[in-house]
Amino acid sequence: MGALVGVLGIIGSSAAAAQEVPIVQPGAPGQNGRALSAGEASRIADTRYSPDDIAFMRGMIQHHQQAVDMVALVQSRTNTPDVVAVADRIRASQADEIVFMREWLQDHGDAVPTPTGVDDHSAHAGHAMNSPGSASAHAMMPGMATPQQMAELAAARGTDFDRLFLTRMIAHHEGAIAMVRDLLAQPGSAYDPALFEFTSDVRNEQQAEINRMGAMLAGLSGDPRTQLAAGLAKPGVAAWNMRLVKSLPKPPGFFDPANPGGLAPPIPAQANAQAAAQRGENDGEDNTQFGERSSLLSFWNTDMAFSGDMLVTGNYHGFNVYRLGTDGIPSLVSSVVCPGGQGDVSIAGDLLLMSVEQTRGRVDCGLQGVQGEASPERFRGLRIFDLSNPARPVQVGQVQTCRGSHTHSIVSADDRRIIVYNSGTAGVRDGAELAGCVGDVPGDQRTALFSIDVIEIPVADPSRARIVNRPRVFADEGTGQIAGLWRGGDHGAGTQETNRTDQCHDITVFPSKKIAAGACSGNGILLDISDPLRPKRIDAVSDPGFAYWHSATFNNDGTKVIFTDEWGGGARPRCRTYDPKGYGADAIYDIVDRKFVRRGTYKLPAPQGEMENCVAHNGSILPVPGRDILVQAWYQGGISVVDFTDSESPREIAYFDRGPIDAKQLVLGGFWSAYWYRGHIYGTEITRGLDVLALEPSEALTASQIAAAGAARYPGGVFNPQTQQPVTWPSDVLAAARSPRE
Repeated sequence: MGALVGVLGIIGSSAAAAQEVPIVQPGAPGQNGRALSAGEASRIADTRYSPDDIAFMRGMIQHHQQAVDMVALVQSRTNTPDVVAVADRIRASQADEIVFMREWLQDHGDAVPTPTGVDDHSAHAGHAMNSPGSASAHAMMPGMATPQQMAELAAARGTDFDRLFLTRMIAHHEGAIAMVRDLLAQPGSAYDPALFEFTSDVRNEQQAEINRMGAMLAGLSGDPRTQLAAGLAKPGVAAWNMRLVKSLPKPPGFFDPANPGGLAPPIPAQANAQAAAQRGENDGEDNTQFGERSSLLSFWNTDMAFSGDMLVTGNYHGFNVYRLGTDGIPSLVSSVVCPGGQGDVSIAGDLLLMSVEQTRGRVDCGLQGVQGEASPERFRGLRIFDLSNPARPVQVGQVQTCRGSHTHSIVSADDRRIIVYNSGTAGVRDGAELAGCVGDVPGDQRTALFSIDVIEIPVADPSRARIVNRPRVFADEGTGQIAGLWRGGDHGAGTQETNRTDQCHDITVFPSKKIAAGACSGNGILLDISDPLRPKRIDAVSDPGFAYWHSATFNNDGTKVIFTDEWGGGARPRCRTYDPKGYGADAIYDIVDRKFVRRGTYKLPAPQGEMENCVAHNGSILPVPGRDILVQAWYQGGISVVDFTDSESPREIAYFDRGPIDAKQLVLGGFWSAYWYRGHIYGTEITRGLDVLALEPSEALTASQIAAAGAARYPGGVFNPQTQQPVTWPSDVLAAARSPRE
């Protein structure tokens, strides 16, 4: 005890001595400092809450109040039961949460703002311009309606009100979720358990309400594609000016018989019940949750290539070879198991090329994957198969690349050699595995980023295929800096977060005009390929509405390009009623004097649900003489046929769509690619199989025009999606297609 007293005495005397030492807070350079008390100096050590917490709660009170103001308009403007029910739930929850936030602020010694709408400018008198509660702060809060938008809502009635109310309220709820996300990104925020629980409640409850309102808003569209019944085998179907001719399931070995839909396993019921109880969600609804991890093997169908009567469909698990009958119906010839993803394919003579990017890809096409950071067994790059006997394809060559092969483009092919542009989008592999591979090392000009691979394949001996050039097609023309295009980030307030341009996703070549269009992550680029081994960039464009430049398709004469934006990476629902119309869409450019000129935008007009991954994806030209028409896949948004003859006013003229694979799980599915070939549309359904569809005569397309498209002649009888050659037509077919409308 005596020793303890001695120690305490020493501590006390030391503390007393320390208090006599001045505590100073320096000012900015040139300013005087000021003395602080011990209490002031240690105030930052009070970790119970932060200034960000205070600002969040003050701002969220105003944010919630506007939601209460919006639901107050409902009773006198609509009697739609679902909308009234939504309003009742929001009124109750937001009012309760405002009470909680006011009490929290009072308990933490902060002034409580008076809830006001953004149009009540008199309430802002005396506030600093950017203080919480000011008009300026309100304008910056995500999702809040402007005074003009509130006035527009107040003036609406009936169905118009329903549509506007749901649209505004979804945006408002998304804004609240964004505020939570921004708060939690700040160091030391939401340390208080009550506040953290509140942020979780806001995020979960408002997302659930967004899902309900999204479904209601889709129901107001009137489009038959909205709210189709879910199901792997027998989903709901909607079609217009198009019909399904044949649907072929995936071949044996290319799906899991125990789980053909690729559904995630449910979390055990007991764990689900406990989690639901903690969230206060035991309300009689099915709250089953599902795992979020992916299995080792995936069986996703990907891209296609055609040669004569042969069709090859790529797959993450390998590829399948079909023969097309005289009626256009495919018959399976062989299945080749060679995992590695993503399995995009092209055909040149008797050779088949396949892209491989995943780290589990093996030199020997084994199923067991590869262990370790560096292994001689791993393969990432371009595989080459001899397809002269389609029943027994043989791997005859490989080209290892630093970033694998996501897609590739055949630039030229003759009896001597094949020139290919390779696009890798994955991380750079370890230099110990493949010599010369250098990653994102600042200042190291040897990096495998910011380039494409030019590959040469000797036809007589494909085993000698090799990379012959890695052109820096993104370099700054003035300085030579290799990172010369978009550096990543947004384009200003209210714009997309666009990926950095350090690779191309797709490069579509148009050899007859010696040009290529590259969809290159953060930019669309135009290349001069007069010298195929040394492509040169001649133009580049960016777009504030694009997140990820994904693919490019020319019209038949190479005077236009449609670029697609794969917002969300293809795995997310991006065609919902409340998703921006300019995001995840097509951008239409005319090519004028070898420069891109932006003309129009097209996005799938039919709202899709929360369980349908949907965004612009792969398509091809429908070769109707004198018209520019695109057949395009939109994942679980189906297939859309778009007339873009008028670049500024594209319009949909046909479609085919199915309901989601599952009603409770968002499963990657739908059409990866949709291409026109010899009179039919062929679509690779990622999860279900292979579809054959036909166009029906309509006001938009006559029978003669459809027949002309079917009679189009492809140079060499080959169609590879990233190699476009102008098609031609027999003279009699051409004359019939151009005759007056039937």
